[in-house]
Amino acid sequence: LQAKIILRWFASPCRLFYIVCHIPTGSLSIHATDRNEVAPIKAFMKRSIESVSSNSPESKCEEMAPPAKPRTIALFDVDGTLTTPRGKITPEMNEFMTCLKSHVTVGIVGGSDLDKQKEQLGDDVVGRYPWNFSQNGLVAYKNGKLTAETTIAGEIGEKNVSRIVNWVLRYLSDVELPIKRGTFFEFRSGMFNISPIGRNCSRKERNDFEKFDFENGTRKQMVEAMKEEFKDLNLTFSIGGQISFDVFPQGWDKTYSLRFLPESDYDVIHFFGDKTFAGGNDHEIFEHPRTIGHTVTSPDDTMEQCKRLFMS
Repeated sequence: LQAKIILRWFASPCRLFYIVCHIPTGSLSIHATDRNEVAPIKAFMKRSIESVSSNSPESKCEEMAPPAKPRTIALFDVDGTLTTPRGKITPEMNEFMTCLKSHVTVGIVGGSDLDKQKEQLGDDVVGRYPWNFSQNGLVAYKNGKLTAETTIAGEIGEKNVSRIVNWVLRYLSDVELPIKRGTFFEFRSGMFNISPIGRNCSRKERNDFEKFDFENGTRKQMVEAMKEEFKDLNLTFSIGGQISFDVFPQGWDKTYSLRFLPESDYDVIHFFGDKTFAGGNDHEIFEHPRTIGHTVTSPDDTMEQCKRLFMS
């Protein structure tokens, strides 16, 4: 650990640099005949050292280390909590979550289907965490193995599925928006996802619609209309993300996942999410008596809160 790297670099026969790198601190000692060349060389060497340090085995957490508190579980929403909306998890967050698994049991509770989770969190998401719940827990995996799968069509019947699809398409045909794209209605095994602008919109269009919706309440108005139209079906409507809302039978919100986490196995359940306000898709599990809810504002905020709670 006290080793030094001594680099000799010749730009020309009359220009000589001696660069001494102290490992692992990354400190540099540079001697040169031409001081104008020192700054760029120093910057280059520093970047190289940081790259080596970031890939050093000592900087990584043990992937297979068991949690110090296995009876404490931390559940995480995806969009706005572990990633930016519809974004991919960063290497920093990925490593942080690996480290967190050595402190507490970890689970993912997302509203999207498993394919979308894989796009955001990686193809190995099912096996990476002890618990994985997609579609609010209607599709549940424990230690990489499918535990349960429930469908909305089986719950409300195909006739009512068609009734809802037809009504939504008629309603959206009369909604005036700055732009519309495609995929307004997405059928998932455990819920319907409805997007007034259409899920095929670009990142910029997604951001623009979020601002428009905040000012005009497009999704809220549609939710109220659907509550009245389908009050006989006992459905729940949950606004989440930037461009859409979910529709599912009452009790099929994210609290559905809690049925797989018996009190005999877990003493404390923490939940982290960004849409914890009334009407948001994290609200019910955030308020549930079995959970300790934490509102986060970004993936960075998620890391900071977890460090204070579990790693200090």
